[in-house]
Amino acid sequence: IERFLSQPFFVAEQFTGTSGEYVPVAETVRGFRMILDGELDDYAENAFYMKGSIDQVIEQGKG
Repeated sequence: IERFLSQPFFVAEQFTGTSGEYVPVAETVRGFRMILDGELDDYAENAFYMKGSIDQVIEQGKG
């Protein structure tokens, strides 16, 4: 959860060098629900870092 909280926020662009992303609240809640339900337990911790949506985590985790 800690890594997923590092989502790319617009206000942090100048500090992180990563473009901000808009993610709807419902999409963020879906991502946290998947994490809490254990659906992504097999994914590396780094897969969650600076991702906007849980779909980005899943895509990176496949690679």
